[in-house]
Amino acid sequence: MIIANGYVYRDNSEFEDCNVVVSDGRISRISPKAVTGEDEIIDASDYFVIPGLIDLHFHGAVGEDVCDGTVEGFKKIAEYELKNGITSICPAMMTLPEEELISDIKTGKEFRDGDGKDHSRYAELLGFNMEGPFISPVKKGAQNEEFIKKADAAMAERFIEAGDGLVKIIGLAPEESPDYAEYIEAVKDKVIVSLAHTNSDYETAMNAIEHGASHVVHLYNAMTGLTHRAPGVVGAAFDSKKVTSEIICDGIHIAPAAVRIAFNEIGADKMVLISDSMRATGLEDGIYTLGGLDVEKKGSLCTLKGTDTIAGSATNLFDCMINCHTKMNIPLGTAIGAATLNPAKVLGVSDRLGSISEGKQADMLILDKNFGLKHVIKNGIVVY
Repeated sequence: MIIANGYVYRDNSEFEDCNVVVSDGRISRISPKAVTGEDEIIDASDYFVIPGLIDLHFHGAVGEDVCDGTVEGFKKIAEYELKNGITSICPAMMTLPEEELISDIKTGKEFRDGDGKDHSRYAELLGFNMEGPFISPVKKGAQNEEFIKKADAAMAERFIEAGDGLVKIIGLAPEESPDYAEYIEAVKDKVIVSLAHTNSDYETAMNAIEHGASHVVHLYNAMTGLTHRAPGVVGAAFDSKKVTSEIICDGIHIAPAAVRIAFNEIGADKMVLISDSMRATGLEDGIYTLGGLDVEKKGSLCTLKGTDTIAGSATNLFDCMINCHTKMNIPLGTAIGAATLNPAKVLGVSDRLGSISEGKQADMLILDKNFGLKHVIKNGIVVY
């Protein structure tokens, strides 16, 4: 198959007029000249060709949540994500009882090893991003305080073992655990330690980073902000120059100026767009649940019922990426990189995913000049 005459996104965040040749599910050649002799040609003239998106933090969609713990739910979520250009996924787990989290992780493994192998129908399950249970009740957001725990390396090991390679990120509020440094040292070589739902001060956050915490969950949200005398977790993320940071660009969670500041301070190569979408995504307004709590969806806004507390989003990653460019004024190439190559690097899969490069998996999207999604290509197959 040849994707011909497209405006192709490359690793340098720039676009090139070229042709992409796909063979056996891989990108076999990228050529500035016309290529002939292949069986199928997709004319991408005047279209953008970009890598498939990777969402490493979301909870669900179309009425389903990964914490429902059903293979059928995983199928519906992964089908929705693929249809919307998110070709690979790393869903987030809520703060729930340990046995329930382990069961949900095992269900994900069952999906991955079974129907999840059919990439013509489903986004690829790369792993799990565990927000809880080692978080702060002060910054719990829409997490259930009843199930919050102190950092526990043995428990983390049980999560990792249950996932058989699927547990990629585990959140931590360091200020809640006096031995957080020892905990980080014990698990950092087996899983990414993220600062998540934390009321930590700047000094504690920086110390956690120095010991090996390397990621920040939804920057600005559910953490201490930056002020001139108390820089907080946000200040630590800006100042460390070591961590990767998730950011939600649904137009509700964060003001456009704050998005631009984050990209400038942290660096475009370390920013990761996420959707944080919950089960109401893709559905009409109404009452839904997240982590066992009632959430009200009104348009794009999701809040805990009866409160002003934002509870996830109702926007998928593709729309967040477009918002990042059109509403936050982040350069298009930068926004695309934050939804493709950057999450691939965080998850350790950039050798095969996240960019349009020879030898990589042929996961690509074709967009018109108004950023409308025209085609989804997964493993070299046009699936939509």
